[in-house]
Amino acid sequence: MHLRCPVVPPPSSRSCRSLLPFLFVERSRVATLIVFSFALHAGAASADTAFTVTSANLRTGGTVDNAQVFDRGDCKGLNRSPQLNWHNPPDGTRSFAVTMFDPDSPGRGWWHWAVVGIPANVDRLPENASASGFLKNLGAVEARNDFDVDGYGGPCPPPGKPHRYVITVYALNTSNLRLAQGRPSLMFDHEISTATLGYARMTVTYGR
Repeated sequence: MHLRCPVVPPPSSRSCRSLLPFLFVERSRVATLIVFSFALHAGAASADTAFTVTSANLRTGGTVDNAQVFDRGDCKGLNRSPQLNWHNPPDGTRSFAVTMFDPDSPGRGWWHWAVVGIPANVDRLPENASASGFLKNLGAVEARNDFDVDGYGGPCPPPGKPHRYVITVYALNTSNLRLAQGRPSLMFDHEISTATLGYARMTVTYGR
């Protein structure tokens, strides 16, 4: 008795064609996963190298402590400039500048602080760097704020809705902006804008 093995017919061209959409979809999914993986990696690397500013006294979106509030008129704070740290400034940074501005003050806003000439090897300011002489010892110079006082003037908005206070650390491409102590904050702001390589920013609030 002889047994014959069954012959398996080759797949038809029609069945092959029916697999093509499936194969195309799978390849597309694989490609998408690869691109997504690279994007996540690039995003994480970018976050690790972003120019950022933090503070031991303040947090982004938080409320200003009494230590940083103005100390004259109706405001009874301590008027101590905030502690600041900054990380990952751009290549080519020759110096730093720091400003604090209230965009919610009526009119053109209100300048609370502007300082330039912070050396490139400095990456933090201690609390009260303005009044303590720390900035002066670095060779930095401070503008006259809108309280008509040289240096830092803390928040002191009128009673009502809280105001925002934008603290910005600028990385500059020069260490010589030719600005003198006590010049108006607007002049400091203009000169800073001509030499900025990048900036790090945090916004806090305060109301009475």
